[in-house]
Amino acid sequence: MMGRVPGGDGRLTHDLMPDERGPQDACGVFGIWAPGEEVAKLTYFGLYALQHRGQESAGIATSDGRRLLVYKDMGLVSQVFDERSLASLKGHIAVGHCRYSTTGGSTWENAQPTLGGHAGFTVALAHNGNLINSAQLREHVMERGTQGFDVHAGELRRGNTTDTALVTALLVDDPSTTIEERALEVLPMLRGAFSFVFMNEHALYAARDPQGIRPLVLGRVERGWVVASETAALDIVGASFIREVEPGEFIAIDENGLRSKRFAEPEPKGCVFEYVYLARPDTSINGRVVHEARVEMGRTLAREHPVDADLVIPTPESGTPAAIGYAQESGIPYGQGLVKNAYVGRTFISPNQTIRQLGIRLKLNPLREVIKGKRLVVVDDSIVRGNTQRALVRMLREAGAAEVHVRISSPPVRWPCFYGIDFATRAELIATGIEVEDVCRSVGADTLGYISEDGMIAATNRRRDQLCTACFTGRYPVELPAEDQLGKGLLEMQLPLDVR
Repeated sequence: MMGRVPGGDGRLTHDLMPDERGPQDACGVFGIWAPGEEVAKLTYFGLYALQHRGQESAGIATSDGRRLLVYKDMGLVSQVFDERSLASLKGHIAVGHCRYSTTGGSTWENAQPTLGGHAGFTVALAHNGNLINSAQLREHVMERGTQGFDVHAGELRRGNTTDTALVTALLVDDPSTTIEERALEVLPMLRGAFSFVFMNEHALYAARDPQGIRPLVLGRVERGWVVASETAALDIVGASFIREVEPGEFIAIDENGLRSKRFAEPEPKGCVFEYVYLARPDTSINGRVVHEARVEMGRTLAREHPVDADLVIPTPESGTPAAIGYAQESGIPYGQGLVKNAYVGRTFISPNQTIRQLGIRLKLNPLREVIKGKRLVVVDDSIVRGNTQRALVRMLREAGAAEVHVRISSPPVRWPCFYGIDFATRAELIATGIEVEDVCRSVGADTLGYISEDGMIAATNRRRDQLCTACFTGRYPVELPAEDQLGKGLLEMQLPLDVR
């Protein structure tokens, strides 16, 4: 069962400015095995809690032990599903996904969960992360096809151009094996970031890459188990947190309980940007509540880059916890200097030229009486291209700010991410090849201060060797292939596969 494609030419956008794309979130995954529960509705609410991780498409698969159904479509979770569609998804097992595309375009064909199967079983798979050996996996899929395996049994036949579709094809290409046996053969072949939640007609499965780059947690409900990208999704469905899925771990859940196997030795390198921006502030990662980490980053920022000012204001909403910490440490009053319109920006309607010229005012508007004549400290989580900060500083000055001091709770972003965050290319990153003073002049601020790498890491309560900081340092924990084998559109140039 498949969702329909909405009519019209509109594209879903969640930009702060119409022409300015910041760091886009990874995807959100959710899985549940709970006989006697309305698993489709629980998955819907779990995805609702993970909506910040992907706003392009959403999907849910369910099974009643005999038949596996999938419903997916373009749009937000609340746009894709209603009471009628959820009521049609019967069963006691479910897998859900909300997507931001990091491999393959933003099309209905690429929405997840991906579907594949053979006479023995059907698989629905949801993926958070990004594989860096997709070109090699594609070659392996083609080779399997020449050996007589049906690699087209699923999304590849329908034009899916994602790394997730390749993994799905490999999981179902050998009818002589069980899904668990095949998973333990396929998972060690994968390189990069993957937090998988998948299912067949009878069981729920989860797996996390050996580095544990993207988060994945295990929870318990009264009648079963839940796996999700973040602990906030467990909270919303009333599940108790049990533990994180370990790096290099494969989990199976069915009527016989939970089984765990190790398919690779763990080499923990959790994404530090989850603490800075990606995860919900009420999520806990490795025992550290994200909100607390961000407040501590703000405190550190105040110690590292003090300034005489009258008011600390955040860039809503991403800069709020760090701004609170900055105000607490500096003793400068915290205030609300910008009002955010929560409803503009997540729309299918493309702005016309008049609206486009308004730029940042689509999302933020200054409280003139609050900021007029004030020396402001403006706190945000990151600077990517710099266009948003440039427009924001100009807007605050026009509203009467006497001084604008920008403080950023992460180091300069100088390198792209290949593990599930869609940053700009290196040439587009404002901090590439220039000093902080040059960035400051470019955005028009009086002063600019970034938190140090050491300060950011200390706020997470994790060791440096347990974190991936590649977007700040260029040190990638999983060795990258040649440049021509990387990129969001790589598989669109190579698929569909010519396999008979």
